[in-house]
Amino acid sequence: MTPRRAGIVALAAAAIVLLALTLRIAVASLSPLLIVIERDFPLPAAVVGLIGMAPPVAFAISGFVTPAIERRVGLERLVLLAAVVAAAMLGMRAIAVDAMTLLAATAGIFAAVGVANVLLPAVVKKYFPTRIGLMTTIYTTTMAVATFMPPLVAVPLAESIGWRGSFALWAAVAVAAVVPWVAMSLRARAARADVIEQPKTLVLSRVVRVPQTWALAATFAVNSSVAYGLFAWLPPLVMGVAGVDATEAGGLLALFSFMGLPVSLVVPLLVVRARSVAPFYVVAVVGGLAGVAGLLFAPAAATTLWVVLIGIPPLLFPMALVLFGLRTRSHDTAVALSGFVQSVGYGIAALMPLAIGVTHELTGGWTAGLIVLGVVIACVIPAGIVVSRGETIEEAWERRHGTAW
Repeated sequence: MTPRRAGIVALAAAAIVLLALTLRIAVASLSPLLIVIERDFPLPAAVVGLIGMAPPVAFAISGFVTPAIERRVGLERLVLLAAVVAAAMLGMRAIAVDAMTLLAATAGIFAAVGVANVLLPAVVKKYFPTRIGLMTTIYTTTMAVATFMPPLVAVPLAESIGWRGSFALWAAVAVAAVVPWVAMSLRARAARADVIEQPKTLVLSRVVRVPQTWALAATFAVNSSVAYGLFAWLPPLVMGVAGVDATEAGGLLALFSFMGLPVSLVVPLLVVRARSVAPFYVVAVVGGLAGVAGLLFAPAAATTLWVVLIGIPPLLFPMALVLFGLRTRSHDTAVALSGFVQSVGYGIAALMPLAIGVTHELTGGWTAGLIVLGVVIACVIPAGIVVSRGETIEEAWERRHGTAW
């Protein structure tokens, strides 16, 4: 590797890691401080509810519009724009004066995060075509760490420097993430690295006509539904069915969140090395259904084990991110695939917290919600059969339509 190429690779790696850190800090740093913020101005329940629904909804919308914007703006420049918006909105969150300005800043943050979520797999595909598994491991592990780190330190920070100071600190991290993307964008422009090599307008229309695309969308939907459904309802659920107290319920939610770290460390590398992804689907389905069954039939017998098992299906998240690169030939197709899959997946996932809440309200218990969760997990089985075929999106298109991509 030449020194110039090594420099580009190092810059791209730093840019990816810092952005990944920002993405999850932006999402996870607010909810622990809501009680502290209410000391300064009221936060109506409706606003808190909208903030809770914002991530999957914003991610779904971003997944839909990002590929079209990327065609016009270019990959690196659009990631830079998303990083700048995220940093600016994090700064705006620190100076919020009421519930509406806090909500507006949070919506802006989630929109920027949604765009970056779509583009990161394509960036990895473009700059690390032979190290997709390794780089996906690095940035998903960074995201996992950044998911559970803010809840641990946000309140102590807020008590020492105020909640505005806490948000300002996270905004400074986001500003640091902007710097390498400025360099990446300038380098891409100078080298014409983001010049369109082929007409992109047909890419998405072809992507959506391939069964693997819909199977990956179903995979992403199941993963995200389990994650967002339990982020919203796990503490009251285990308090209701297992009789644990609020402190233990919070610890079980932290355990559920922590499950993303080990799977982020091992799954991407294993997916690259494995001949088939079928075993990953089997582990996710068996683990998830076992956890649901445990909470249904013997919730107090081994509550911690059930939470660990129900935390296994989210291994499908890093697996899907790797497959966006492995199942495509170009970063153009990776952007289109990532955008469509995340749009559909997050759109469906936004309904899961609502479904669990509504069934609980109607029945007064958690059995119906757990059954819904189990059915959703089982729905990924046919998707696993399709994805396990191992074809790229382009190969599947060519086989089905008899023409070159």
